Amino acid sequence: MEQAADPRALQKRQETTWSVGVGFALLVAFFAVAPSFLYPVFLMQALCFALFACAFNLLIGYVGLLSFGHALFFGWASYLCAHAAKHWGLPPEAAVLFGTASAAVLGLVAGFLAIRRQGIYFAMITLALAQMMYFVALRAPFTGGEDGIQDVPRGRLFGLFDLSHEMTMYVFVLVTVLAGFLFIYRVINSPFGEVLKAIRENEPRAVSLGYKTERYKLVAFVLSATLAGLAGALKALVFQLASLTDVYWTMSGEVVLMTLVGGLGTVFGPVVGAFLIVALETYLAQLGEWVLVIQGAIFVLCVLVFRRGIVGELANILHVKL
Repeated sequence: MEQAADPRALQKRQETTWSVGVGFALLVAFFAVAPSFLYPVFLMQALCFALFACAFNLLIGYVGLLSFGHALFFGWASYLCAHAAKHWGLPPEAAVLFGTASAAVLGLVAGFLAIRRQGIYFAMITLALAQMMYFVALRAPFTGGEDGIQDVPRGRLFGLFDLSHEMTMYVFVLVTVLAGFLFIYRVINSPFGEVLKAIRENEPRAVSLGYKTERYKLVAFVLSATLAGLAGALKALVFQLASLTDVYWTMSGEVVLMTLVGGLGTVFGPVVGAFLIVALETYLAQLGEWVLVIQGAIFVLCVLVFRRGIVGELANILHVKL
């Protein structure tokens, strides 16, 4: 005979669903009206980095694996999407899928090599692989070297929607990012996601329960790499450019900063962190390298005052899960 569900657990689950639902509705409402008072290209950049940060958060926030090499998947998906669109003449949806699939393959290879180690060793392996592929991007003929791949055509989505129009491109990016966000939310709240959280909390215990933790970590790594690649492919179409900046190690550091500032292991934290960092880089660009100083100060402030990140502290104050 089945045991009755714990009323407190059921109530907590309902409260979590309600709070996340309200947060998602507010998120959609904001990005729906934002083009009326913010530059669409800035919003698309923020959306691409929000998806990138959410993909990274899936790995570090719910599995406990810190990758210093996620620029590998973001940058190479950007390159391959741009190359496919410009030189092969693929339509935008096919070019994005090609870039995303390439990130999945790279994630499978890198994950297979990296997940055999833990902690700082895992982080260093991912960094080494990313830097190795950075030098490949620097020397490979099709990447354009230091000039990158420029003038990438946006094309017509499904042959119907002209993505050269900013608002059409914005809607495409918004819908794609929201779909990726919902996919991540579904993953972390599935039985698979619960196993990932168990691995994060106590991997030896998960092994003792019969779970093959390396397989779970590899799948999570590939999913994270794939979604990071989707973000990179979208960015290549938004800016019509793929450059070395996207695959350099500083990009990996930037996504770490976005996730920690927004809130590690929270649903909406990476989105808030990405929006804040992109806003600083965009609207304080005239300050030059002082932007890095401001970012560093914000990071130190979050470490000292907002230990859980912006969204994490807000959720703690409101006693909800965000």
